[in-house]
Amino acid sequence: MALKNNHLFFISILKPLKATLSELPNLLLQQHQYHGITKVRLKWVKNRSLDHIIDTETDLKAACLLKDAIKRSATGFLTAKSFADWQKLLGLTVPVLRFLRRYPTLFQEFPHTRYANLPCFKLTDTALLLDSQEQSIHQNCETDTVEKLCKVLMMMKTRTVPLQSLYPLKYDLGLPDNFDKVLVPKYPDHFRFVKASNGIVCLRLAEWREEFAVTALEKSNENRKSSDEYKQFKRGQTALAFPMSFPRGYGAQKKVKAWMEEFQKLPYISPYEDSRRIDPNSELMEKRVVGVLHEMLSLTIHKKTKRNYLRSLREELNLPHRFTRIFTRYPGIFYLSLKCKTTTVAIREGYRRGKLVDAHPIARLREKFYHVMRTGLLYRGKGVNLIPQQDILLNDMENETGEVESGDEYSEEISDVEEGSDEE
Repeated sequence: MALKNNHLFFISILKPLKATLSELPNLLLQQHQYHGITKVRLKWVKNRSLDHIIDTETDLKAACLLKDAIKRSATGFLTAKSFADWQKLLGLTVPVLRFLRRYPTLFQEFPHTRYANLPCFKLTDTALLLDSQEQSIHQNCETDTVEKLCKVLMMMKTRTVPLQSLYPLKYDLGLPDNFDKVLVPKYPDHFRFVKASNGIVCLRLAEWREEFAVTALEKSNENRKSSDEYKQFKRGQTALAFPMSFPRGYGAQKKVKAWMEEFQKLPYISPYEDSRRIDPNSELMEKRVVGVLHEMLSLTIHKKTKRNYLRSLREELNLPHRFTRIFTRYPGIFYLSLKCKTTTVAIREGYRRGKLVDAHPIARLREKFYHVMRTGLLYRGKGVNLIPQQDILLNDMENETGEVESGDEYSEEISDVEEGSDEE
């Protein structure tokens, strides 16, 4: 099959590529699905910089979730008995009680009024201050949050997501802790609650919003409107290429370079387009899957999430059963980490030299939260009352999480990257 000729023919009938997929005749979709790309099997490459970030933010996420749980509690505190079995749920490698005691700047321990041997924990004044700052950010960014939630629903086949699948993504998407009770009811023109046939409560998009159907990849190229590539894309003369940053040595390999050049030439199908008429075994569908995963990760605060969270949305996102192989097949776009006894996936373009390229206000607040955690860990033997207030809420935290060279990578043969299952 002449791949180049087929590509040019397919491009010529797309005006913008993302907008006319549903208008294509069935015959064209059946005949021009690109089965001719020669794929190269790549070794999984470990990246110490991204692994370090994931390792660090595992404790940060656990602390934030515990902070929210204490705040939700009717008593304003949690007992050791109430969180005894939360370790796996929080992704911790140590018991929750030991974890809470590590950070006295956030969690204040005191004995129960009736059971002296039962430890209890409440939020410190510093933690309450940080939480109030977080609520202010949520209020200021509410419009963006609503748009983000709409976009997640717009990528689903039925424009519907079970709440039980959204809750695990709440932290990664930067949604307010009680978004289903406070945020969603405020926007009846955007969202509505429905019950599935099995009785599960779901969140459904009330109305399609075309103004939101613009991907992060398209936005990044819109910001460079002077580029010839983007002008050609808008005229339907070329595809939209994904930014790539290969692990050391891969980008220079001729086979890899040729493969990626052919892949980038395939039409860019927006994840907001109906993909049911695309051959599921074609390269065109594979590029569409790459686009869906790229967009989902772009919507997250830290440009990463756990594989299992995406797996729970697999059918609604129209992803293949073994979609995890996409992360290892395209190491220039994605990174798959096995840190902290789980599988985390990230987009490489979201980070540069161990830092988020475009940090959301919530991400910057979480950096401050992590600084407070580290301060408590350093001072915990001296007593929390001895910590200067300016040390607790230090604004300059550039080096707090530590910086590891992004080039600190090495290849490693492992058998369970693609098909292993997380125990979560």
